[in-house]
Amino acid sequence: MPPAKNEPMTEAMYYVLLALLNPLHGYGIMKKCKEISQQRISLSPGTLYGVLKRLQEEKYIELVKQKGRRKTYRLTAKGFDALNREYERLFAMVEDGNKLLRTVLGEPEE
Repeated sequence: MPPAKNEPMTEAMYYVLLALLNPLHGYGIMKKCKEISQQRISLSPGTLYGVLKRLQEEKYIELVKQKGRRKTYRLTAKGFDALNREYERLFAMVEDGNKLLRTVLGEPEE
């Protein structure tokens, strides 16, 4: 089950949702995740399809087209909201770290 409203997402879930800002099929999602993560994320098919299943169950994504075995997914409004909350959570974490590091290094805050 995907995380509850206040729980963090896994890295794979976050990148899959980012990738699905535009509808894609499985292989396209794997390529897009790798691209937008600057090669840090390389999803195996097993990981990807497990994440897709969980995201569908939570109604964060939906199947929009199926041609043979190729399935195309898109982000739902609920999924976009979840992605935005996670982005804000991650941004706040980075800001917290930045403030602390600036204090430790004796640099002025911006």
